Amino acid sequence: MKLLNPFLFLLAILFFCDTLKAQTNTTTIKNALLIAAHNKSKLENSKQLLVVYNYQPESSTAFFVALEKKDKWLVKYGPVKVGIGKNGFAPPLNKREGDGKSPTGIFSLGKLYTYEKQLNTLLENQQTTAEDKWIDDPNSEDYNTYVKGATNAKSYENLLLKTDAYKYCMVIEYNMNPIIKGKGSAIFFHLAVKKPFFTAGCVAIDEENMKLMVNWLDPKRNPTIIMGNFNVLKSGL
Repeated sequence: MKLLNPFLFLLAILFFCDTLKAQTNTTTIKNALLIAAHNKSKLENSKQLLVVYNYQPESSTAFFVALEKKDKWLVKYGPVKVGIGKNGFAPPLNKREGDGKSPTGIFSLGKLYTYEKQLNTLLENQQTTAEDKWIDDPNSEDYNTYVKGATNAKSYENLLLKTDAYKYCMVIEYNMNPIIKGKGSAIFFHLAVKKPFFTAGCVAIDEENMKLMVNWLDPKRNPTIIMGNFNVLKSGL
């Protein structure tokens, strides 16, 4: 029996992998557009949308696609894989402080905290120092808010870390209007700095793609994130 030339065999494997990746990317984009379409009524005021979803609700990884609205939603960036809560997505309205889950829902994207002094961005931004904190103590009057300097809260997130995780740290405005004690806090869109990329409830992305987002997002276009399990999001929130 004649053996296949090793070089041709390798080319065949590479071709198969590229084809499979292309098919996966096509499906990922198609599903992101489907999610946007099925939540149309709640996204009417947004012209920039980050779609973050997984197929298994307990999975700590998700797909990320950035869309922009012209006459219809179009793909701007992605798809890429991102990290979410180590225990996946909480069902709608079921996020709890310390559950290791990312919230499900549609949220505005707010202020950017960064280690950088100057940025090419339209986003409201602030260079962070060791004084900057985000309170995650449910018993604190400052729960789920930014505090600079001293605090009586028993627990909080420092916004200037020894790692680059919060080098770019964008607020996902979950549980903010109104703030409900114990429903979860400090939900950010930040950098993924080590594998595995899971978080305590945030969304974490690689630096290259984060920089694209920082440069692209525009408060005048009401940047929004929709996040959750695919089966939940495609049914409409």
